[in-house]
Amino acid sequence: MGLELKMPELGNLNDSAQKLECHIALVSADSKLAGDWITALNSTATRHENPFGLHFEAIAPADVERLARDEDRLQAVIVDGGNDAKGLRAADQLADRIHALRSQLNIFLVAHSDIAGATSPAGEAGAESLANLRRRFDELFDRREGNFNHMFRLVQAFIARRASTPFADTLKEYVFSARDAWHTPGHSGGDSLRNSPWVGDFYRFMGEHVFNTDLSVSVQILDSLLEPHSVIQEAQDLAAQAFGSRHTFFLTNGTSTANKVVIQQILGGGGKIIVDQACHKSVHHAIVMNRCEPVYLKSVLHPEFGIYGPVKRSDIEAALDEHSDARLLVITSCTYDGLRYDLKPIIDYAHERGVKVLVDEAWFAHGFFHPELRPTALECGADYVTQSTHKMLSAFSQASMIHVQDPDFDEFRFRENLNMHASTSPQYAMIASLDVARKQMAMEGYGRLKQCLQMVETLRRAVNETGVFRALTRDDLIAEPLAGDNIGLDPTKVTIDISRSGYSGNEMQIKLFDQYGIQVEKTTYNTITVLVTLGSTESKLLRLIHALKQLAGTTHKRIHVGTPRRLPEFTRFTCLPADAYFADTEELPLMDNGVDATQNLIGRTSADEIVPYPPGIPVLVPGQEISEQIVQYLQQLLQGQNTTEIHGLIFRSDEPMLRVVKEVPEKSENKDKKSGGKKAK
Repeated sequence: MGLELKMPELGNLNDSAQKLECHIALVSADSKLAGDWITALNSTATRHENPFGLHFEAIAPADVERLARDEDRLQAVIVDGGNDAKGLRAADQLADRIHALRSQLNIFLVAHSDIAGATSPAGEAGAESLANLRRRFDELFDRREGNFNHMFRLVQAFIARRASTPFADTLKEYVFSARDAWHTPGHSGGDSLRNSPWVGDFYRFMGEHVFNTDLSVSVQILDSLLEPHSVIQEAQDLAAQAFGSRHTFFLTNGTSTANKVVIQQILGGGGKIIVDQACHKSVHHAIVMNRCEPVYLKSVLHPEFGIYGPVKRSDIEAALDEHSDARLLVITSCTYDGLRYDLKPIIDYAHERGVKVLVDEAWFAHGFFHPELRPTALECGADYVTQSTHKMLSAFSQASMIHVQDPDFDEFRFRENLNMHASTSPQYAMIASLDVARKQMAMEGYGRLKQCLQMVETLRRAVNETGVFRALTRDDLIAEPLAGDNIGLDPTKVTIDISRSGYSGNEMQIKLFDQYGIQVEKTTYNTITVLVTLGSTESKLLRLIHALKQLAGTTHKRIHVGTPRRLPEFTRFTCLPADAYFADTEELPLMDNGVDATQNLIGRTSADEIVPYPPGIPVLVPGQEISEQIVQYLQQLLQGQNTTEIHGLIFRSDEPMLRVVKEVPEKSENKDKKSGGKKAK
């Protein structure tokens, strides 16, 4: 019953013929007021421009939570607070429950202005009471309201604000204005490629808008990502509101850069950082770049599936107690496999000791938009949260966000730190995709995620029905040492145990790709993991289920039974990671003559980060002492049946080498001691 959205001033980017329909619920125990208002508001909606298809309906207070769960088209709720303070308290509590279910809904309050101004739900008086109500609700309406035109327009304006995409709209308008480009980039809107006999095919393959949206910072109407004041700043403000943060910053070079910016903000120039050994490599890089002193926490291995999960809470708390001079704690939640910390007690424990908390939520940008996935890191009090908006939402690759709610936040210094890492020539299509991805979650995130969770249930049930494959549950994935830590699971990461099929994870990945055209997200030696995202469709789900059923009927006896390799124990630091990375170094062979290579490497200090994939956790970081166990572990990986990527190794004529800190000759050391300990320059 809605009209086509044809109002660019309301943030229109939808050029399709699809009609929008937004339901607005009026919650009241006063049936006469509800009936009169609904009749008046729906009559108003038919007489005015109604691009979002606003439709008003009355609902009893007891039914509003059911409506919020079941009605995806619900976009706003008008709550009647009645005629007294008791009614205001009930309205306030109802608003809390609605926000817990649907964080994005606009909520309005209906009350007598004299009651709202005189007594708040908490008992405060006057202007302070009214201010508290305004923080809780988007807007207030007097119960004696007679101007339904104004009320309709106000509700529509709040929805329009949430549905706007200020940057993406401005980019689109600029492109369609067809300006002549006498500025970078050199392809000039694709004109350098369009008619070329050599590269014109690339232009046609990519499409014109890939090129004509690739613009220059010279186009001032598009604002500046490095110093935003207009449409980019507005888009970031909308993102902060949507994701529940005080400040939000867009990045076009990924969460790797986001992590580096935050660590530089807190620890630029050095300091102690407590961090999961299994954190993303960008955190390890930031430790080197900022001369940090790391305290590494050991991830817990699930012995049956070779999956590294979170760190035990007791280990985190012990590290916080032992290292009172630490300034930052870095946690990854959820992990690549979907395991989520119970964050609030950990964050509270850190804050009580004066330690800031960064939560890497690269894999959990969708969490705030469905109650089954909450609470998020921001809701649990994290100071900084980094998210890969592209991983699970609809943004382009490399498009990420940093969310900030640090009470001591220095925005000027933060922007300078961000600018040190950001490109001065950002990709405008990425910025637009962040704007649009935020809009999608703000307007339909709940409904889309509800569909995802329904797909997850269908997939899990079908996998288990094969009798060969098994969709692992939260309890399956949590190793015994984490049993008491209240670890959660993001169900959109579906890990499937393939042990009974006889295939390894790598073999199953290849079969799915070669025979069925299906690419999975990751594997271990006996599992595969698929992601159910906003882009998952019923047809894709049907094809995946069909492929798994087919493969379940073609099992074979595995010749080599795989087992997870435990990472060797983390050894001590002989110096700061930065000192090792930038030191004078030499390269020593890892495999040559086996025993000799081991003996030559034991006790030396690694100058690089050595990371086997899987599991993607460093075996060595710069400054770490090399042990016999570490050398033998790396040798076994290189000699194994299955190819393992090992990042950080140097190959000279196909010979793997480790870069180690060069030792000071003994004579030089003695000479230094005799001369008062001065080191040669």
